[in-house]
Amino acid sequence: MDGENHGPLKGLRLTEFTTAWAGPYASCLLALLGMEVIKVETRGWVDHTRARSFSTGRYFTNPDESDVFNNLNLNKKSVTLNLKKPRAVEIAKGLAAVSDVIVENMRPGVMERLGLDYESLRQVKPDIIYLSSSSCGQRGPEREYVGYAPTFAALGGVSLNTGYEDGPPSAILGVIDLRSATTAAAAILAALFYHQRTRRGQHIDLASQEAITMLNGEALMDYLLNNRVRTRRGNKDDVMAPHNCYPCVGNDNWISIAVADDKEWQALCRAMDRPELVNDPRFAEQQARLRNQIELDEIITEWTREQDYYHVMELLQGVGVAATPSLSAKALFNDAHIKEREVFRQVEHPVLGQNWVLAPAWRLSETPAAIQRHGPLMGEHNEDIFQGLLGLTSEEIETLKEQEVIY
Repeated sequence: MDGENHGPLKGLRLTEFTTAWAGPYASCLLALLGMEVIKVETRGWVDHTRARSFSTGRYFTNPDESDVFNNLNLNKKSVTLNLKKPRAVEIAKGLAAVSDVIVENMRPGVMERLGLDYESLRQVKPDIIYLSSSSCGQRGPEREYVGYAPTFAALGGVSLNTGYEDGPPSAILGVIDLRSATTAAAAILAALFYHQRTRRGQHIDLASQEAITMLNGEALMDYLLNNRVRTRRGNKDDVMAPHNCYPCVGNDNWISIAVADDKEWQALCRAMDRPELVNDPRFAEQQARLRNQIELDEIITEWTREQDYYHVMELLQGVGVAATPSLSAKALFNDAHIKEREVFRQVEHPVLGQNWVLAPAWRLSETPAAIQRHGPLMGEHNEDIFQGLLGLTSEEIETLKEQEVIY
């Protein structure tokens, strides 16, 4: 693990009421940047990433043995409160009073019923920054709809445009949650910048549907400008041809090749040792290549299937053609460039032992983002937070445990 916290958000504190992926990963990004993050959990309704991995189908019998939870909650602290108890809500408000940011991703209306919504918490911390992350937002006829990543992708217009022409829309999974989370983290940073200048907080209403729609801009612009509705088209591009993934030597190894202009096309022909294709009327000009993509892809496939995909990458990159392997998780983990940049690192975890996690994606030269510690054990920091931060005595804490307020 990395050393002392020198992150740019050091000195700021966030309290979160989040589960699953979209909420927790947003605050994890901020924790990697140095913010202190306190995760409020309950044993009455355990975060499902502590209990199950939807990606692998694996179930966890111990809430502290999930490597999925560990990756999504690095650098955080965990406290346990039974928010059905009025005293637990009072303690949660105490946390809000000493925090700069609140993040929640409950269904709209839940936090209000608990008395922990924005209007309630601004009474104890007038300048609080409060982010609500939900499927469809805090207002509107669909505000209470339940949603997960495939829902966000479908509602955001991405699923219908993803896939092959003769196939169904794609049910895109957790990667969509992470995109919503990244949008949430950016919104919080913007609110912090505003607070720095004005000393005023605000409520951020983040709809994951709209966060994903923002990233579908090309299809939306095509409709608005051309009245054209895009559908699935595989790997085809409006301008570039060839533009596809091609099979290489090995089991399910593919190379992605994209040619932007005639100069790159000529370089590709020379690299394939097919100089006669340069002036072939089917492919000599860009529009001709677009019209004859099926034949073009067959010719390139005939060449690539006898090649190693890294060899093709090095050969084509060397002559100015964009090409790179389409890497599996295993190949990505073992990629020499990724290893050199230490994208995957091991973190010592009390239950998991040495656990592989993803390092921060940013390399800040003066205020480095860093992995300080593993994802928290459930309730690991009850004493540290309730006693050290909120001033409860050991006796009070024990009584609250007996009453299942701290639970």
